[in-house]
Amino acid sequence: MTDKKAVVIGGGLAGVEAAKQLSKKGIKVTLYEMKPVKFSPAHKNNGLAELVCSNSLKAARLGSAAGLLKAEMRLFDSVCLKAADIAQVPAGGALAVDRDVFSSLITKAVEDDENITLVREEITEIPDADVVIIAAGPLMSDGLAKTVGELCGSDFLSFYDAAAPIVSAESIDMGNAFTQSRYDRGGEDDYINCPLDKAQYEEFYEALINAEGAELHSFDKRKDVYEGCMPIEALASRGKDAMRFGPLKPVGLTNPKTGHRPWANLQLRKENKDGTMYNLVGFQTNLKFGEQKRVFSMFPALKNAEFVRYGVMHRNTFLHSPGLLSYDFGMKKDPHIYFAGQITGVEGYMESASSGILAGYNAARRLFGEEPILLPKITMMGALSQYISDESVKNFQPMGAAFGIIDPLDEKIRDKKERYEKLAERSLAYFKMIGF
Repeated sequence: MTDKKAVVIGGGLAGVEAAKQLSKKGIKVTLYEMKPVKFSPAHKNNGLAELVCSNSLKAARLGSAAGLLKAEMRLFDSVCLKAADIAQVPAGGALAVDRDVFSSLITKAVEDDENITLVREEITEIPDADVVIIAAGPLMSDGLAKTVGELCGSDFLSFYDAAAPIVSAESIDMGNAFTQSRYDRGGEDDYINCPLDKAQYEEFYEALINAEGAELHSFDKRKDVYEGCMPIEALASRGKDAMRFGPLKPVGLTNPKTGHRPWANLQLRKENKDGTMYNLVGFQTNLKFGEQKRVFSMFPALKNAEFVRYGVMHRNTFLHSPGLLSYDFGMKKDPHIYFAGQITGVEGYMESASSGILAGYNAARRLFGEEPILLPKITMMGALSQYISDESVKNFQPMGAAFGIIDPLDEKIRDKKERYEKLAERSLAYFKMIGF
């Protein structure tokens, strides 16, 4: 136990993970969350760890980058993965969740923690505490953004993100759809497929590239779009077939009504456990709501679709972390201040949560006078933390879990599946060696 105090700003995935890591070490934590006093342009409910884009936490299998990251996070007793296991909905080889159940479970876990005091108020200045972890996310309030900008200087940057629409299950025309996971991975009804033939696809493409986009929010007129969450209309503008190599790719699917692969195919994924809502996978968009209904309803399976939520576009901000942060997510010039989450340049829900784990874990070590843990680049968490703190990275862009950032194996393995499994085995063997 220690009498030193910690503050975490932001109740997203990174913030709750950071708070729980500190709490597990017996440290008293004040967790500030501005909802429901104030909402960002994308957040809608009062719960912690609200998922505002997809409800998928990416691949679950160990022999994938996302799966390895989850396996490593479980070794740190991740509160987000505990909740995800309970809130899980079918999604083939992916771990997807009912976002409301997921949020409510994490909120309860925080509220029931005797070492965490949850305060619902907006923070615009850096509090006075022994350690402060800023995990306010890329949608932090303008007041806090100004303070962080002054703290970090000219390295404070911004980009845009977009969310996909959700439709009601009962409004999907199953006479023009079929259920199948790509390459038959997972349960046969995990995804609903909405096929297009060549003529239908070309008609849809023309309508999409000529559809009217929504006006950007007044706080920023920039049109920078991060590649990992690009609006579908922006992708379509790159060429007629761009979508067929992206979210509308038909590979791995066979339409049972024709016996052939579709020319193009949109997949719908369950949004909640009851299967009453489905989201349009990869269809992040900034089209006007009326245009979304008009254009997306051109899929025969969605001709009568009821849109439960339209896609939205919102501002994201991130730091030029290589010049600002160390591998422990602490500031180089002021080590008692840590950052965690997407603002550090890790891209993705689990990546954000994992950064919160390491920030909280290392902040706790600092309070006990211990050296921070430096995970090597043979681990996914280590590779991500070293990427965001690597000063040799000049054109810094957000990075998600990927085997490309992990140190290669000593042996050459040509088969990709086998190689990835060996990389995962090596990482978990390292954690076992150091006592996790």
